[in-house]
Formats: sequence, structure tokens, C-alpha cells
Amino acid sequence: MNRWLTFIVLFWLLAGCAEAPQPPLRVGVNPWVGYDPLVLAGERRLFDPTRVRVVELSSNTESQRALRNGLLDGAALTLDEVLRLADAGLELKIIAVLDVSHGADAVLAREGIRAPADLEGQTIALEQTALGTLVLDRLLRAGNLSRDDVHLIHVEAAQHGSVLASGRADAVITFEPMKSWLAARNFQVIFDSRAMPGEIVDVLVARADVLEPRLPDWVELLVGWERARRALLADESAADSLAPGVELTPEEYR
Repeated sequence: MNRWLTFIVLFWLLAGCAEAPQPPLRVGVNPWVGYDPLVLAGERRLFDPTRVRVVELSSNTESQRALRNGLLDGAALTLDEVLRLADAGLELKIIAVLDVSHGADAVLAREGIRAPADLEGQTIALEQTALGTLVLDRLLRAGNLSRDDVHLIHVEAAQHGSVLASGRADAVITFEPMKSWLAARNFQVIFDSRAMPGEIVDVLVARADVLEPRLPDWVELLVGWERARRALLADESAADSLAPGVELTPEEYR
């Protein structure tokens, strides 16, 4: 056999034995100010993009669906959403607490509605996830109302601003950055998560089957998260880069 042909055959055989490179971890986030350090880390390459990829989705509902269908390796979700996924049989591991909401989840309403009790007979828009249901329950308690006293419509997070601004709903259960977007347009906050301290906790979860085999990549993600979190607190340009994506000015975003 020609020695060059021999060399080519050997190279092909050796190449075939090499491990294929792993794709980056796919970690889902939806619009929520508490998840933005992950978005910033991806934009600024504060973790290795060949090892970690942040996937921006439109809502918690979409994040959960992608996680269930195996399209994500992990996601940022509220703790109650994680518990419901676990109850449904999805094996997840919580690897970090990202934030605790203290006023950033809120109910905003049109003019004339000043308190939860004023919602009787009105239409409330919400994303009917575990989080939306939890805030709704606390809102109705605060107003001494039942579900029969209000009309509910399901609206995913990306449409929270438009559903109230267009008049399709009288109030919306939402969260930052949509809260600030609506407040800047003179809608009133009538209830927020300060009235339910410690109940809305956001966590980072990994699918159990990809945690141990990819542990160094998850560490890489968490290191990037911490770098970005510090940048958001210390570097005004971080808000400058994130604010346009949620239709806020940098000052409103900060």
C-alpha cells in the first residue's frame, strides 16, 4: 500500500476514535430583571460560549415547555414552578438561588382601581403558571375576593405591557421589567411582592442527567453569573446595554 494512503487511512481511523465535542449547555431564561445577569454574562462573554449558551425565551411557560421536551439542559425558574415540574416527574437539581422578589412582582391597574378590593367584576390578565397563580391568590386575599369575583385571561409575559395598555384587561399580574414599563405609562401598582415576603424565590436548575457529567460547565456558568451580577451593580454601562431590550431607559432600568 502506498505510504501516503496508509497515513490517510490511519489518520481517518484515529479521528474516528476521538470524542465529538460537546455542544454548549443550553440554559433558558425569560424576561425578568432577576435573570438578567445571565443575559449580560452571555453578551459580554463572561463565560466560555463554547461551554454555555443562554437561551432567551418569551415566558416562564415557554421555559418550562422547553425543559420538559429536552430542548434545554437547565433554566432559571421560580421555586414553586420547579416543585411542580418535579411533581410531574421531571428530574431536576437546584444548583443556585438567584434572587428573592421584594416588590419586583406586582399587580398594576388602570385608572380608577386603587386597591385589590376594587378588582371585583374586573378582568385580570396573568400568565397562568405557578407564579401567576400564587400572586393571584395573595392578591384576592388582600382584597377579600374569590376567583368568582373576577374575570381571568391568560397572557404570556411578553404581552403583559400591551394587554393593559390596549384596554383588554383592567389589571395585570406582572414583574420587572414590565412593571417599570407600565408604571412609566401611569398605570398604578396596587399590590406587590413586599406583601408576601420570602414567597417568590428564583432558582437555577439543571436536568439531573446532565449535572454530574457537565459539572465543570455548570461551574463556568455560575462564575459568569457572579461576574455579571457584580457588573450590574457597579457598572452603569451594563444597564445601558440591557435597557433597550426591555423598552426602558437606562435610568428606569437601574
